[in-house]
Amino acid sequence: MKVIFLRKRNIFLIIGGIIILLLLLLVILSFFNSSTAPTMQIDPIYQGNTDKPCVALTINVDWGEDIIPDMLAILDAKRVNATFFITGRFATKFPEIVKQISEKNHEIGNHGYSHPHPDRLSVAKNLEEIKKTNDILKEITQKDISLFAPPYGERGTNCLQAAQKAGYKTILWTADTIDWQEPPPSVNTLVNRVTGKKLTNGTIILMHPKPHTLEALPVIIDVILKKGYQIQKVSEVI
Repeated sequence: MKVIFLRKRNIFLIIGGIIILLLLLLVILSFFNSSTAPTMQIDPIYQGNTDKPCVALTINVDWGEDIIPDMLAILDAKRVNATFFITGRFATKFPEIVKQISEKNHEIGNHGYSHPHPDRLSVAKNLEEIKKTNDILKEITQKDISLFAPPYGERGTNCLQAAQKAGYKTILWTADTIDWQEPPPSVNTLVNRVTGKKLTNGTIILMHPKPHTLEALPVIIDVILKKGYQIQKVSEVI
């Protein structure tokens, strides 16, 4: 009887030990998953805070060195700040323009290095585009860069994962001027595209440094302000 009792006790001890080991394993796995889970939202941001009457002007830059100084003059005159998403190759060619944008207290964002199609690249190649541009922009502005506007507005998994790995928020838009069209749209068309029904709390407006956009810019700003909205940087609106 004593032998049987000891055997049963040993069996219970073994079973108890296995249960304890399983519980410890579950705790370890739970901790590992929580510590490695991404903390940043991977989905792109199309619109800012809808609780406040604020909107953002974004200007994607891969060319337009002859237009940007005049855009800056208009923004200065209107006392408005914008967010410029700049490619690395543009910043390499025109560092003084990038520095001027930053010194005028406009926000600088990352637009990739060579303006490729992100959806055609691997995660690693997208990450290379973002990090290379980040280093260039930071060296010029001495500021940390945290916002990424993907070229062509592409938002495939590889692009979004790369931005997340780099610690960036991916920014798209609520209202698009579509100012890259040929023949160029009229000023009225550009204004109406971004100040009509799509103009609401948190609207992010997309434009480029084009001659007709330059002409439309002061009108766009005046209409936005007249409708009771404030114009802020993307980081402030989101």
